Amino acid sequence: MLPLSRAAAAVLRTRPVQSRASTLSRVVIPTLPCRRHLHLEGVALAPVYFGGLFVALWTWKCCMLVIFQNKIIYMPGMPPNARWEKIEDYSNQCGGIKWREERTRATDGTDLALCVADLDIGQPPNGSETQNPDSSVYILYCQGNASSTPPRLPDLSSALCMLKRRLHEDAHTTRITFVCLSYRGYWTSRGRPTERGIRLDAAAALQWISHLHEKSTTRDGTVLGSLDAPRPAQVFLWGQSVGAGIATNLAAEHAMPSNLRLNSLILETPFTSIRAMLEVLYPQKWLPYKYLWPFLRNHLDSLTNLGLISSKYKDSQTSPRILILEAAKDELVPATLSQRLHDRAAEVGLDSERRAVSGAFHNDTMFRAEGRRTVSEFIAQRIECTT
Repeated sequence: MLPLSRAAAAVLRTRPVQSRASTLSRVVIPTLPCRRHLHLEGVALAPVYFGGLFVALWTWKCCMLVIFQNKIIYMPGMPPNARWEKIEDYSNQCGGIKWREERTRATDGTDLALCVADLDIGQPPNGSETQNPDSSVYILYCQGNASSTPPRLPDLSSALCMLKRRLHEDAHTTRITFVCLSYRGYWTSRGRPTERGIRLDAAAALQWISHLHEKSTTRDGTVLGSLDAPRPAQVFLWGQSVGAGIATNLAAEHAMPSNLRLNSLILETPFTSIRAMLEVLYPQKWLPYKYLWPFLRNHLDSLTNLGLISSKYKDSQTSPRILILEAAKDELVPATLSQRLHDRAAEVGLDSERRAVSGAFHNDTMFRAEGRRTVSEFIAQRIECTT
């Protein structure tokens, strides 16, 4: 080994030699960011699972209510044998009133069933052999949302018999034709029920009445009967529950044929609108159903219809009178809704009266004699006032 100079030895002492290994140890190697995983304790899992299930079911039911609202509101298949009922099954309970089935078509081609009965009231003048009455009255009945027409015939027949006894001593002869409309999808009518479609059905039934009256008053252009000239026949629109909304729809939106005149509306156990019924049936704030009204395709808004009816007849000499018949023990529609209808009628200038059938539930006002008597007396008074 060569001896180092004193200066070189001093440099080596001040600047030590660095090895390659020590240099590599100082290199900083970048690392990927680590993900943090959420870990729930077993106790917290159950509330999360059940809370998610509740929200999912809540959302699912809201969607089902919106999508299937027609099937919820209109139930033509309840009870299960409703579409196979026959008039003959109830004919012996109708007190001698003869009912028959007629057919008509809506403007969209839907085939509809009508259940019709004729009732002649009053005595013709002595020695008169005419078979044509002095006046004609038509009652168009719009049923509730379930069952079919035949089971309703005994109670409706009883009301007609009461009406006949009430008008029996009248000097005029009157033919009352009672027409029960079976909406599309109900009884033997075709199609599926929707509010839009049922509006067409009600208009078709009214047009059928107009054609029937035209045939009964003329033959080959010749006027029949004791009148020198035919005058418009009186029409009563009678609706029960959902049918009350259909009746007000018809009165508000459809023009009466020239040979018919709207006399009165009979609203049996009515409600103001479908939206109002959502609030009644689901009053809890945490339930979402009453907030779904913007998605309704069925409205049956009788409250609005009363205003339209008033505007429609404001220039007429006579506006229709309204009977609001409520069930004192109605388990579905509260009395506040019929009171709102009564107040609305007064507000828009329509003459109305409100009556309650004591002890009656929503669907049995006509089952009770008081309900049938109230309706028959109302119709009789209106006929007497206008003949």
